[in-house]
Amino acid sequence: MLMIDRKHCEDLDRRDPLARFRERFLLPEGVIYLDGNSLGPLLKSVPARIGQLVEREWGEGLIRSWNAARWIDLPQRVGDKIAPLIGAEAGEVVAADSTSVNLFKLLSAALTLQRGRSIILSERDNFPTDLYVAQGVRDQLGCRHELKLVDAADIRDAIDEQVAVVMLTHVNFRNGARHDMTAITRAAHDKGALVLWDLSHSVGAMPLSLGAARADLAIGCGYKYLNGGPGAPAFLYVRRDLQDRIRPPLSGWMGHREPFAFVTDYAPAEGILRNLCGTPPVLAMAALDAALDIWAEVDLAALRAKSVALADLMISLVDEQGRGLGLTLATTRDAEQRGSQVSFAHPEGYAVMQALIARGVIGDYRAPDLIRFGLTPLYLRYVDVFDAVAILAEILRDRLWDRADFKRRAKVT
Repeated sequence: MLMIDRKHCEDLDRRDPLARFRERFLLPEGVIYLDGNSLGPLLKSVPARIGQLVEREWGEGLIRSWNAARWIDLPQRVGDKIAPLIGAEAGEVVAADSTSVNLFKLLSAALTLQRGRSIILSERDNFPTDLYVAQGVRDQLGCRHELKLVDAADIRDAIDEQVAVVMLTHVNFRNGARHDMTAITRAAHDKGALVLWDLSHSVGAMPLSLGAARADLAIGCGYKYLNGGPGAPAFLYVRRDLQDRIRPPLSGWMGHREPFAFVTDYAPAEGILRNLCGTPPVLAMAALDAALDIWAEVDLAALRAKSVALADLMISLVDEQGRGLGLTLATTRDAEQRGSQVSFAHPEGYAVMQALIARGVIGDYRAPDLIRFGLTPLYLRYVDVFDAVAILAEILRDRLWDRADFKRRAKVT
C-alpha cells in the first residue's frame, strides 16, 4: 500500500489557496503539463488581447496606435509589472529583446564600469548560452578579460579583487539548485565586484528580493513561469543608482534621450530606458503584458509554499514507487536550496521522457541524462503530480520507453 494515496492529493487540492487560478489557463484535456519552466501555457486572456490589438489597434488605428494605444510605452509598462515579482521598484525594470541580448548589454556595460578588473566569474554549470555570451563579450573587448568557471559551491571563495563581474543564474537549469542571492551579492560587494543575475528559472516561481539584496544587475525571460508565449520578450533590471552610469553597448534609437529628434549623435536616455535599443515587438510585448495581469492577484509566499509542497510530493512519490527502477534524484531535497523543478537522472532519460509525453505527461530532457519536471503552482494540481509519478513508474517498471521511436532525437529536447 502506498503511504501517499490519491485521495490525500485530492484533499490537498481542495484546500489549495491557489486552485482558483487553474481555470484561467488553456490546458489541453488529458495532458499533465510539467514543462512550464521551459514554456508556460496560454492564459485565456491573451488571445482576446492580441485580437483587439490586431483588429482595432493595428487594423483601424494603424500607425496612430503608437501614441493612441501607447505601444511606445510597452517596454516600461511591462517592466513595471515585472518589478514587484523580482523585488524591484518601478523604473528599475524594462522589457526588451531576449535574455541573451540583454545579458550582452549588461555584461558589456558592467565590464566598462569595472575598468582595471579582468575576471568574469561564473559557475561551471551555468546555462550554456550565458557562458557563450560571456565568451563573445570577452572576445569583442579584445580578450582583455578572463572567463573563470568554478563549481557552484566555490563561487564565494573565488571572488577576489580581480573579479569585475560575478555572472550567475539564480536557479540552475539542470538540477534546480538555488544560489543564495543575498550572501553572494554581499561577498561580491565586499571585494568591489558587481553581480549580474539571470532570473529566467526563478521569476514567477518564488518571491525574489533584488532590492533587499542590493543586487546590481539582472536579466530574465518572459516565456517560462511568466507565461508570455514562445519567444516572449525578456527583461533587464538595473539598480537605480547605477542606471545613469551605464553606457549601453547597443546604442539604438529607442534608448536615445530624444529618439524622434533624429539627431546625428547618440545621447543616452535617463534611467532604465537607455537600455532599450530597437523598436519593441508590439504583438509579443502585448501578449506578455496580458499574461502578467494575473500576478497582481497572486500571493508570492503562497506560490512558494505550494512549489515546495509539490516538489516534496514528487520526490516522496518517486521514493515510494520508483525504487529500483534506475532513477537517481538530481535535485536537492532541501527546499531552501532549490527552485521549482525536480530532475532525475536515468541512463535512457531521453527515451523515458518521450514515453511520458506519449502518455500525456509533458516534461523535458536535458543532456546527458536528466528528465526534468517544472512544478508551476498557478495551474498544477497535487493529483497531477500523483498521476504523473504513477505513469512514470509504470513506464520504467515495464520498460515502455524501450522503443526505437522514443530514442530518435528531435531538434528540441
